[in-house]
Amino acid sequence: MKNIEEYIESGILESYVLGMATPEEVTELLSIQKVYPEVEMALHNLEVDVERIAGLMAIPPPADTWNKIESQLNEVMLADKEPVLFKEYTRPQEKKATKGSEYIEVEEVSDQMRVHKAWKWVFAAVFVLGKIFLGCAIYFYLENRQAQQQIQDLKTELKQIRK
Repeated sequence: MKNIEEYIESGILESYVLGMATPEEVTELLSIQKVYPEVEMALHNLEVDVERIAGLMAIPPPADTWNKIESQLNEVMLADKEPVLFKEYTRPQEKKATKGSEYIEVEEVSDQMRVHKAWKWVFAAVFVLGKIFLGCAIYFYLENRQAQQQIQDLKTELKQIRK
């Protein structure tokens, strides 16, 4: 009996209820549950507790949600035409002249920004100039640092000469 209590306290039941148990743990738990009623009772109590916690923490939907769903369902149910699930695809040049054939306009939605071709060259030129200016800035920074070091060396040399 002590091993069953240790098994219940091990946390496997909690991981099973939360859906985080490995397949091996699940098969082990289901086989032990059939043999030991204590495990089955503990699992049932844990499931009830988790459902109670989930119910207390649940956020109710807005008040008019059900009315919106119901109206959309009614629109679908009261439609005059039967819904067409599949239509035979015909190429535009081979379009058959049938009375019931309809095409649905599909708008292309893209999250990419479109740029006119002339602006692409401007952006490329700005990018290249930016790299050139960055190279020049690094070069002049290093030259300035070297010049400052030479000035510092000359100052120390001048101090040594004056002494």
